Amino acid sequence: MSLLAAAHTQGQGLGNSPYSRVGLGDFTGNVGGVRQQGMGGIGLAAPNTSNVNELNPAMLAYTTRTTYEAGFNALFRRLHTVSQSNRTGSASLAYLALAVPLSKNWGAAVGLKPFTSVDFEANTQAAVINDPDKAISFVNEQGKGGLSEAYLSQGYRIGKGFSVGATASYVFGSIDLSTSTAVVKPTDITENITRVVRREQLHYSDFAFRGAAHYRSKITEKLNYNLAGVYSFQTDLSGTRSLTQDREDVTGFKLPFDQMMELVDQKGKAIIPALTQVGISLDNNRNWSANLDVAQQQWSKYRAFSGSATTATLSNTLRVGVGGEYTPDATAVENYFKRVTYRVGLTAAQMPYQPNGQMIYDRSVSWGFAFPLPSATPLDATVIGLAFTYGQRGNKDTYLLNDAQGTRTVNNVKDDYLKLQLGVTLNNRWFIKRQIE
Repeated sequence: MSLLAAAHTQGQGLGNSPYSRVGLGDFTGNVGGVRQQGMGGIGLAAPNTSNVNELNPAMLAYTTRTTYEAGFNALFRRLHTVSQSNRTGSASLAYLALAVPLSKNWGAAVGLKPFTSVDFEANTQAAVINDPDKAISFVNEQGKGGLSEAYLSQGYRIGKGFSVGATASYVFGSIDLSTSTAVVKPTDITENITRVVRREQLHYSDFAFRGAAHYRSKITEKLNYNLAGVYSFQTDLSGTRSLTQDREDVTGFKLPFDQMMELVDQKGKAIIPALTQVGISLDNNRNWSANLDVAQQQWSKYRAFSGSATTATLSNTLRVGVGGEYTPDATAVENYFKRVTYRVGLTAAQMPYQPNGQMIYDRSVSWGFAFPLPSATPLDATVIGLAFTYGQRGNKDTYLLNDAQGTRTVNNVKDDYLKLQLGVTLNNRWFIKRQIE
């Protein structure tokens, strides 16, 4: 897979990832907020009354107080092949969410979060095959943008221990891609070097839907079990595509070009495959929970504009995560750290890319904390959440690739990353009739 074979790879802004070159970029996935991130992006079946659980909309039935939540990401990466290495970093808004209890058994939430991110720059150079002048071709590929998701979710308890939920969201955004190619001979003067630049702009927007269910019951008087399932339906994103091709000098000045092509607002669509998630959780209804989540997505059904740089052949994926959380004593007065919630999780996931026909993986370990502010009252409370994830994606394997440029050695890119998420959660009890004695 030559898309992952840049001799030099550099990320900027949101994505900072060579893998965002494939398809519509790095997909955020349905992995929840700062609470779930601290457990490895899991918690599908773990009820909670303090956080907005947009991972599973059926959990909104447990909302007892109006809850505001905002998350912020910091990301550090080391991208390396067998011969080169590069470090990058970025910061971005992770999500915004607001949940409100509508009745004893009914809750709703609105929010905004990333759906995909595209951010990369890659440079490759290679000798032109069978050229007596020994010319070198230089190729620069860049991409920026991504899609966002604005959603409305509702959860309702329809029986003892059983709740259902649904999410309707609007997915929208733009992706800008460019590829510039220059063929340079040893005798060329720098000022005379020109390059051909192909620019592609894609705009997408459409609605997406998700359904969910959750069941909770007792094993013993002090032990509960939870079962949950979430199904994100296949989404057909309506889009437009614009394409231009220009010739430029080394300063970026456009030059006359006989083969210039222009495509404006071509209509099409991208197919985002369905996502199936199931989870199981155990807890004592007081201070600990243990969770297992499994997710499967049929990326082989992914489609995009024909002829677009976002067109790719992808493979189905499977993601498995285990994690838990523990609060020593939420009512402790003398020892603050007994009121802190501690979280940990492990995750392993297949990636939808198969360079040289080999499956590659994303493996990570996560840990996190929830720090309640001492000013909490029965009517309102503020919690500062922290989640850390260290992971590795891909590998540094090399292989032989046969294409229009001939037979050559290609290097995969390994991505070592550290992600920090800061979440601020505000809980407030609305519509309380105050009494004066």
